[in-house]
Amino acid sequence: MTVTCDMMVSEDGYAAGVNQSLQHPLGEGGERLARWRFERPDENTAEIAAIATAGAYIMGRNMFGPGRGEWDDEWRGWWGDDPPYHAPVFVLTHYPRAPLVLAGGTTFTFVTAGIEAALEQARAAAGEREVAIAGGAATARQYLSAGLIDELRLHVASAVLRAGEPLLVGLDDLKLEKISSVPRQLVTHVTYRVV
Repeated sequence: MTVTCDMMVSEDGYAAGVNQSLQHPLGEGGERLARWRFERPDENTAEIAAIATAGAYIMGRNMFGPGRGEWDDEWRGWWGDDPPYHAPVFVLTHYPRAPLVLAGGTTFTFVTAGIEAALEQARAAAGEREVAIAGGAATARQYLSAGLIDELRLHVASAVLRAGEPLLVGLDDLKLEKISSVPRQLVTHVTYRVV
């Protein structure tokens, strides 16, 4: 079973801008990373569709919401009552929370036992389909560092952030083999095999 990771990054390697918050989920200026998805979806149809094909997803707590510490049980994620995942999602956290069942087949399960435990649960839930590491950058770095990602798909936006949450910092031993590169107007989609 393949473990993939799709990440939007700036040309200078940031997956989010500075000061991530409820008002700025991708940090200040970070919305420029996603312009290709909303301004030119027709020319990026295949890449957008590929992000949503996994049988299960894993994400960090910040990807699920802006809070820290104990959970605010009123918070149900950034996406409203029908998240785009339509599959089981495992959220890494240090604070227990009951599973959250939402529309479209999305259930958020909160995992306190670490990245390997989350991956084991995601693999069981995904069946024969791939498991996707959905982000954010710190979560992707943990899985890359542990050698648990098979394929890294970077969506390199035509933007320079100069500061924020870097994706590949501290991964000096990471070896990537480029499989493909597809340039578009607002983004270049680069797929790597993790060697």
